[in-house]
Amino acid sequence: MSNEKEVKTGWHLDDSYARLPKIFFTKIKPSGVTSPSLIILNNPLASFLGLTEKDLRSEEGLAILAGNKVPGGSLPLAQAYAGHQFGHFTMLGDGRALLIGEQITPLGERYDLQLKGSGPTPYSRGGDGRAALGPMLREYMISEAMYALGIPTTRSLSVVTTGESVIRETNLDGAILTRVAASHLRVGTFQYIANWGTVEDLHLLADYTLNRHFVEGVAKENPYLYLLQEVIKRQAQLIAKWQLVGFVHGVMNTDNMSINGETIDYGPCAFIDAYNPATVFSSIDREGRYAYGNQPHIARWNLARFAETLLPLLHPNPSEAIQLAETAISHFSRLYQDDWVKGMRSKLGLFDEEIGDEQLMSELLKMMENAQADYTNTFCALTYDRPQDTRIYTLAEFNPWYSRWQERRSKQKQSKAQSNQLMRDSNPAVIPRNHRVEEALEAAVKNKDYSIMERLLSVLSSPYAHKSDQAGYYTLPSPSDLPYQTYCGT
Repeated sequence: MSNEKEVKTGWHLDDSYARLPKIFFTKIKPSGVTSPSLIILNNPLASFLGLTEKDLRSEEGLAILAGNKVPGGSLPLAQAYAGHQFGHFTMLGDGRALLIGEQITPLGERYDLQLKGSGPTPYSRGGDGRAALGPMLREYMISEAMYALGIPTTRSLSVVTTGESVIRETNLDGAILTRVAASHLRVGTFQYIANWGTVEDLHLLADYTLNRHFVEGVAKENPYLYLLQEVIKRQAQLIAKWQLVGFVHGVMNTDNMSINGETIDYGPCAFIDAYNPATVFSSIDREGRYAYGNQPHIARWNLARFAETLLPLLHPNPSEAIQLAETAISHFSRLYQDDWVKGMRSKLGLFDEEIGDEQLMSELLKMMENAQADYTNTFCALTYDRPQDTRIYTLAEFNPWYSRWQERRSKQKQSKAQSNQLMRDSNPAVIPRNHRVEEALEAAVKNKDYSIMERLLSVLSSPYAHKSDQAGYYTLPSPSDLPYQTYCGT
């Protein structure tokens, strides 16, 4: 490993993943593009990574972000993994992405830098390995919005156009996204090794994961059980945060589930407007497997698949290993519910715990569902004591519920002003409204007008500010006979 205490500004790449056995990856260079152009650069993130805006905007910096050149210390590689896609197991891998290295930041932290859309790899399965501009800008916007919302996520450093077309249903402008992640280790990484590697390979992967993300577990009596328990804990926290802001991932395949608890792979994702647990946005999810209300259940299912990969490491006796895994997985639902209830208390301005809180929450959500009330705006209206601005206000059951909620708040030692501040800190005023995201993408892709996207990103960077100039972004889309749909494209 590099000496992480002697980090200076600039490229400082390590390649710890490349030191694993060859079964884990394939070394391959980016394909290169003809005429790259920088569309957007995340200056604060660049600074955090120890990279300067000047360097990244230079001719050499653009060449690196476009895959025409690799920085010093880079050993580009495509990672191998597998996954259950809509419940069906298959071999996968980075089909259009390359890990160019692990940047050691000025604070000594380690982050993967990955080029997405950089060309074909041995895992492309006949694809061109390229990406279109729209989906790359979409991932940039949504991932940065999630970061501002306080939700663990991969982030986006830049998007460049390639000067080349990609052929989908029509010819589209090609683009490359530079994605930043604590790592790209997935449940699917473990599934791949468990199915096609050796037990020794599995040991190496688990030890690598522990040392990179859960180092305190190395000295535990059973470090691999600790690894399983910590991944379960982080996923429970992550999914609770998704639910609390109304985020629908859309494609919770096991290959899209990060081991370290970050949101990864923004394909057919979106945010709910009207509250409905059955909400599905993905055009290919016809059975509702990844509906908003199913996300906690799918996370538990995915974690069970992760636990299966660890069985040879958990205990030499298979029966004992299964018992350890089942016990660990059985805690997920409680962990998730505890995280969700804690977050919902904050959204309702409640500092302490009382019996009946969960009933108060469920009754509110049921009213919102029955009235088709907007999820985000309903909580904001309650935050500012303007219940008349919500669709639930006209329901017969609203006034009794509202009275019980106010009585519950009055029992706290904290003042109403403190309760309202807790609500402001817990209820975003703005989210990436689907129609706003589409508006920005249409202007960018069709008209090369990036100003709408830049304005949207600015608004989304402070979702809990509740500023007057954000008011125009609270509005709902115009009524439509067709449900909003998203498509896999990232």
